[in-house]
Amino acid sequence: MGEIDNRELDRMLQAAFDASTAIYQERGFQRRIGFGNRPALISVDLANAWTRPGNPFTCDMEKMDNEIIPGMQQLLAACRRHGHPVIHVTTAYEITDLDAPYTDMGLWHRKIPVEAVSIRDTHLWAIDSRIAPVPGEHTLMKKKASAFHGTPLAGILRSANVDTILVTGVTATACVRTTICDGLAEGFRTISVRECTGDRVPGAVAWNLFDIDAKFADVTGVDECVAYLDRIGNRPAAA
Repeated sequence: MGEIDNRELDRMLQAAFDASTAIYQERGFQRRIGFGNRPALISVDLANAWTRPGNPFTCDMEKMDNEIIPGMQQLLAACRRHGHPVIHVTTAYEITDLDAPYTDMGLWHRKIPVEAVSIRDTHLWAIDSRIAPVPGEHTLMKKKASAFHGTPLAGILRSANVDTILVTGVTATACVRTTICDGLAEGFRTISVRECTGDRVPGAVAWNLFDIDAKFADVTGVDECVAYLDRIGNRPAAA
């Protein structure tokens, strides 16, 4: 879509958001969950298959290079300054034969081309080198959309006394959204970092962040999140 088309789409979405906000606020939605006392950063699928060009899963490259990666670098620097937990999550599959009688892809390959991310091609599912993990940070591999589904993520967070998760990554319509929904269901304060959330199609991020903010998480700017990470870094962790 061209620049004019995107501007028109933004205008239409904003009109829809304004109308929906009136309904939500009248009915008691859009409440604030707030920051807690022990944060962790959850980075969802910011691996090369999603962050670099040339893959079926490649996301909006302009946003990736100009907003998501720089925002992630800010968040990671703040977490590393204070020792806040960081969990990088990626996705790959071992049995990518579409005719195999059973596969770790489950039935997802009947909807989307998950076979494109084979575990044998380590470059594809490796975390983008611009935000690569450092010693002391976890890297988890998932098979489903949510970073919680079938992974030890909840246990890792609870063992570190985490009460607040800052969720970033791709895509807003699927893996980020389901991670946020499951994070709230698991009892964590959920913060969705606005500039560090991406997708492939125009309007997908804006619509999902609006809806997430109404129901499942506080959508918060990266600068406010960094300020929170710095502020809370001066407090002792809960016993």
